Amino acid sequence: MNFHRRVREEPEINLIPFIDVLLVVLIFLVLTTTYNKFTELQLTLPTADVNAQRDYPKEVIVTVTADGAYSVNKVSVPGRSLDELAAALLDGAKAGKESVVIINADASARHQAVVTVMEAARRAGLIQITFATQSSGQAKTKSK
Repeated sequence: MNFHRRVREEPEINLIPFIDVLLVVLIFLVLTTTYNKFTELQLTLPTADVNAQRDYPKEVIVTVTADGAYSVNKVSVPGRSLDELAAALLDGAKAGKESVVIINADASARHQAVVTVMEAARRAGLIQITFATQSSGQAKTKSK
């Protein structure tokens, strides 16, 4: 009889597959995670850095004041309703449906006032809309 003791081998843990799985999980998390900063929602509008303003020969300039009053091509709109604003836009659009509506809104104007201008332009058939801004350099000099 053979009563020799067998030498037991210590089980070893192979870490290479474990590291591979962790790297795949890490790559998956990096690719699917969105990085939003919800705590930093401080907006300062409207400013933009532009080289030169474009010249629109067929423009209708709509101004929205901080209190929500409208003017079309420097002519005050008597009311604040959607129909009155749409009628004023039709009168101010010299080029008809080809006119470009430029919304020049105060930075502290209500969002609803700007949306009302956009809806009035849609009702008037004016589909080209843009927003006027000032360069950030002008905003700094005006605020001093």
